[in-house]
Amino acid sequence: MRAKVVTSVTSQALPARRKPDYSKAMSLRKFWLPVLAVLVATAFGQNKQVDPPAHAKQPSPAVTDEFIRKQFGDGCSVIAGPAQFVADLDGDGNDDLVVAAKCKNPMADKDEYNFVVTDPYDTFLGYGDVRITSTFASSEPERRGISLLIIHGDEKDGWRAEKPKAKFLMINMPFKTLVVKRLAMKKKTVLGVYMEEAGEGENTSSVLFWDGKKYRYTQLGSTME
Repeated sequence: MRAKVVTSVTSQALPARRKPDYSKAMSLRKFWLPVLAVLVATAFGQNKQVDPPAHAKQPSPAVTDEFIRKQFGDGCSVIAGPAQFVADLDGDGNDDLVVAAKCKNPMADKDEYNFVVTDPYDTFLGYGDVRITSTFASSEPERRGISLLIIHGDEKDGWRAEKPKAKFLMINMPFKTLVVKRLAMKKKTVLGVYMEEAGEGENTSSVLFWDGKKYRYTQLGSTME
């Protein structure tokens, strides 16, 4: 009879389970919670409704020739009739100024008085070179030199600053009346300069607005009445 062979098995002890490192977990938690909070706030902030810009008001006292000539040169003077406006046109939180004026030769004064000459109207029609469109003359003598002046105010003194944020002199603008009010864009509401037109655009209206880089003109069709 074959004898049974007994094989002894030596059991090995399992390694002791380490206690969780709670200090490391807490450190990671402290790091990620603020990051997660920023991401959530950013995501919700994209859908947050932005308050529309404040309504325009008129400067008090009204802007005079003395002020305009200091900012744009002796060739410019205020036009009696169209209203003057103070409003935040470029959306930076500072008030800007809108004034109708008559300017004789803005291209000669732009460098000395540090303003930009633009022609949004003729740019809309396909003529983008202001050096050429500045030579266009209206067939109506009383409308020659009619311009729209806009001053972007700075944080300290607004549009009254000796050296404001930016200055624009817009030529060939066919406005008869002006009013500044809200303009609904695709993603936000801005303030636009609405114009009832004269000359070729008689009985039509248009609007001028800041697109973040420059002033753009577009036609609306019927009058504002």
